[in-house]
Amino acid sequence: LIKQRERADKAQHGVLDDVPLALPALSRAAKLQKRAAQVNFDWDDTGGVLAALREELGELEEAVASGCDVGIEDELGDLLFSCVNLARHLKVEPETALRRASHKFERRFRYIETELKRSCSSPRDADIDTMNALWQQAKLEER
Repeated sequence: LIKQRERADKAQHGVLDDVPLALPALSRAAKLQKRAAQVNFDWDDTGGVLAALREELGELEEAVASGCDVGIEDELGDLLFSCVNLARHLKVEPETALRRASHKFERRFRYIETELKRSCSSPRDADIDTMNALWQQAKLEER
């Protein structure tokens, strides 16, 4: 009620009007979706979100096949936006999830570098099959 009055005072009448443009993209996407959900523009459950995510992935695959750079960027953006929506439905902070995934990637890639160095090699010299095998080893060692 207080926020509604504040918006009215600022002549903001749309649900999304005061979501700051300056927010980081993940945070802004989450806030936009949360606002839309407050007026029942939302999926009933994660099943709907997952279906939308699959649909967006299919559209991205079509854009990649067409080779249209603008279409690829648009569809990738839609896919990312859908991922944020899934995070919201799963009550996962998308920024935290992405940071954890980045940390995990770094840890596994450093494992690859360390193992290659032991055999007097480096990622620049190794082939993708060797690096993929080391990646799988890193995953196994984490368990």
